[in-house]
Amino acid sequence: MSNSKEVKLGSQGLIVPAIGLGCMGMTTGFGGDIYGKADEKEAIAAIHRSLELGGNFLDTADIYGPFLNERLIAKAIQGNREKYIIATKFGFEIDDNEQATWAINGSKSYVKKAVERSLKNLGTDYIDLYYLHRLDTNTPIEETVEAMGELVKEGKVKYIGLSEVSSETIRKAHQVHPLTAVQSEYSLFERQIEELGILHTLKELGIGLVAYSPVGRGFLNGAIQKPEDFNENDFRKTIPKYQGEQFYKNVELVNEIKKVAVEKNITSAQLAIAWVIAKGHTPIPGTKRVKYVEENMAAAGISLTQEDLNRLEKIIPLGTDNGARYDEVSMKGVNL
Repeated sequence: MSNSKEVKLGSQGLIVPAIGLGCMGMTTGFGGDIYGKADEKEAIAAIHRSLELGGNFLDTADIYGPFLNERLIAKAIQGNREKYIIATKFGFEIDDNEQATWAINGSKSYVKKAVERSLKNLGTDYIDLYYLHRLDTNTPIEETVEAMGELVKEGKVKYIGLSEVSSETIRKAHQVHPLTAVQSEYSLFERQIEELGILHTLKELGIGLVAYSPVGRGFLNGAIQKPEDFNENDFRKTIPKYQGEQFYKNVELVNEIKKVAVEKNITSAQLAIAWVIAKGHTPIPGTKRVKYVEENMAAAGISLTQEDLNRLEKIIPLGTDNGARYDEVSMKGVNL
């Protein structure tokens, strides 16, 4: 049964396991496979195994598919909805033909439309945590968050959050309706939100950080040693961090981290996840396989000393440029 400890996420009352489950890679999306081939049966088994281990915090978004990911989760949780904490996101505009327009839409009318679609696709009448996926620069954040707050009053959403936003946006939003969480990329490999003072803002306001890609999109597990190790359509091949000379520099850093993991008799992925927890945040490593769910969930039981943290952070010091985490266009949409 469950061996996962529970933690408070933010200060609005939401309790979650120490480690969540990122579901993005469980279905196709963005026109292809995200991290290699998806297998629905195995993905559902992974969600069920995660629940058995106490990992009932599932992370998805309407844009994953679009909608395929939410529908997969609906199948997995059928008959057991109340046992899960479901987080989903909206903001990447999806038209009535279920196609992404790639505009960002945070208007009041779109918030209402998006939530109804997600409720239907998830087969539920409430969403535990509802995020704006990216900031809509054409709509004041106050308008978007006011509309999200109305969903809380209506009982359709329990808690709200934002994703990939700046300290300024967080402050403005939090004044309109309290935020429970901000979701951003954060790992040993990606600490920009620390450099920009965003983590400090979250701490000050009592807002939790949900860290996606805590294993550096799988790179920190050490299995990828040469570019050919990525599958042909792997989404990671589009990311500068994993291209050219930068790729090999990052492999060297990963191999240093691996040495620490070997000494501790744990995997590099477990070490990377344990580091995020030790920093006081909630990681949501993504996987679609039962064996990795088991490996990831076991990281909740790993304690790192301050000495361990210092050693790891010496390998990749704060401010290290290890390549952009998205292509140029996508980078324009983060930390706004």
